[in-house]
Amino acid sequence: MEFTHEEAHELAREKGSNPVLYFLLRVILVPVMKVFFGLQAQGLENIPKTGPVVIAPNHKSFWDAFFIAAVVKRRLHFMGKAELFRGWRGRLFVALGGFPVLRGESDELAIGTARAVLERGDVLALFPEGTRVADPDKLGNPRRGATRLAIETGAVIIPTALSGTEKRRLHLPRKVRIVFGEPIPVTDLEPTPEHAGMLLDQTVWPTISEKYRQLRNTPGLIAGGLAAAGIGYALYRRRKR
Repeated sequence: MEFTHEEAHELAREKGSNPVLYFLLRVILVPVMKVFFGLQAQGLENIPKTGPVVIAPNHKSFWDAFFIAAVVKRRLHFMGKAELFRGWRGRLFVALGGFPVLRGESDELAIGTARAVLERGDVLALFPEGTRVADPDKLGNPRRGATRLAIETGAVIIPTALSGTEKRRLHLPRKVRIVFGEPIPVTDLEPTPEHAGMLLDQTVWPTISEKYRQLRNTPGLIAGGLAAAGIGYALYRRRKR
């Protein structure tokens, strides 16, 4: 059964994610994600166990929110493009904590729902880039929506870097790794565009960028270490002959 944009937001605000369905899917899918996609996460202890939280990750793929939800113990809510919230799939996404946003325009309804999620003390994933940036070597230009909402609601911000979803094989991610940074409080900031921009530019985005750079460099270091080990073993075998 199809529902309207407004009805999707009403469900997201009043009910949020379905706890039973959310739990069952995590039980089924998390082991699959770890085995087939090498899903690893660091810094989970940085996510507060209670209270409103904005998880602010870089954005590479449609899969990003689902991988983050797989490792975060608290139920995650997220914003997705309105085209995804149609028919049975739309109802499923709402039941899993999603709500639609209209692209290319200011969607006050989506902003209001995001604020409602945080005001009731839940966890919300908001991508500062606003859209996917598929290039694995680049990050996009961040916007201050996530920091603004955090300041307005008093939510803690967790700068997050995610790598691996941009590397696709048969349109699926592989070797997905997530790093959650230390929580950034916003209690000393005013809910103004200036303070939201300052928080984004001076703290949140530099942290995300640095952690993403570290994630991207790690595979090369590992490969280099393995190559060096292989060369060393070959020299050892040659000496033994």
